[in-house]
Amino acid sequence: MKKIVKFGGSSLADANQFKKVYDIITSDESRHYVVPSAPGRRYDGDTKVTDLLYAAYYADDEATFKKTFEEIKDRYNSIIAGLKLDLSLEEEYQTIEKDFKAKIGVNYAASRGEYLNGIILANYLGFDFIDPATCIYIDSYGNYDYKKTDAILEKTLKNHDYAVIPGFYGQANDESGAIQTFSRGGSDVTGSVIARNSDVDLYENWTDVSGCLVCDPRIVDNPETIETITYKELRELSYMGASVLHENSIFPIRSQGIPIVIKNTNRPQDKGTIIVESTCHKPSHIITGIAGKKDMATIMIEKDMMNAEIGFGRKVLQVLEENGLSFEHMPSGIDTMTIVVNTKDFIEKEQNVIAGIHRAVNPDSITLESGLALIAIVGRGMKDGRGTAAKIFKSLANANINVKMIDQGSSELNIIVGVKNVHFEKAINAIYDEFITKEEA
Repeated sequence: MKKIVKFGGSSLADANQFKKVYDIITSDESRHYVVPSAPGRRYDGDTKVTDLLYAAYYADDEATFKKTFEEIKDRYNSIIAGLKLDLSLEEEYQTIEKDFKAKIGVNYAASRGEYLNGIILANYLGFDFIDPATCIYIDSYGNYDYKKTDAILEKTLKNHDYAVIPGFYGQANDESGAIQTFSRGGSDVTGSVIARNSDVDLYENWTDVSGCLVCDPRIVDNPETIETITYKELRELSYMGASVLHENSIFPIRSQGIPIVIKNTNRPQDKGTIIVESTCHKPSHIITGIAGKKDMATIMIEKDMMNAEIGFGRKVLQVLEENGLSFEHMPSGIDTMTIVVNTKDFIEKEQNVIAGIHRAVNPDSITLESGLALIAIVGRGMKDGRGTAAKIFKSLANANINVKMIDQGSSELNIIVGVKNVHFEKAINAIYDEFITKEEA
């Protein structure tokens, strides 16, 4: 078996964490490629190195820049000293300082945390170091360019049996040759891109939790860990706010059928969560996970006989497009159409949207409502289970929570309910108790 392993910022925050990572990697010779993030927080109130890099790059004066840059150097030097490595990054520091003062680019600035951590980790492990700026291409929107990347990256990896490849960044896919980054959290994407192009059997993603949880532990006390989850289920949960794995990280390897395992650096003995394309593994519960997000708004459009008016929906959505807005969901009735949007994006453009819809389709009325929270109940077991929606409504009714909206896809993989923002946490607890706690009783 051949594996790629990715370690998050909390797993590489200091020398002690580096030692844990070393033990994990060297305990299994099948772990060939390692993707590190920049050092994360060491304790509550600490600052991530990436945030320090941003602060240094945007410093208002020389004194602030020097103070922040010294803090960055101290973080890396303390790791090197703690590992007793014969390594100096002084030349790298000088280059970065010069480039920062020349304002070479904010993407360059953000990427240096992973770059320096990669050099240290490669030295510590005795692995080769591969700079992703030489073999991974990213477009101006922060998306992986597989057409330019795959052939070059595959050839590069074949020349290195064991290597460290920093996460989060690569080269812009234009003629500039500048550093370009994935969206924040993009080290997960780097791991996926390398897995796609290195003929590996497994992608291990090491973080500070023992796998994906059924729901947010800040809302439900000690929620269960999900043992097995499919790419589709994870995508639904990630989109709705679950944050263990970057939501874009599954796309490069989804077509390859390569499993991903989420593991805990601080508890490597824990089983973790395995993410697969498909499985005959019977889920422990009817639902796999619960996730959600607050601060949504609804645009309810009413017009008699709208269902008979060809192009009605297209015209409405074109108004949103013209105002640079995307929509979250669009439940509808015979004479009503409701569009769910993010309040933050919508509120400054609401009057333009209302006027545009009036001009486009001449509705009988338009009603706006804000303060809505969406909750997704996701699970492959829902397809064969009976009465899932009824159990959801029952749990919310017993908690005295009114359902403002319901939307279910034809795949039967998820049900989305809308409740008031103030009922968000209470609703998630009620659903968790109904599907998880009571099933175990």
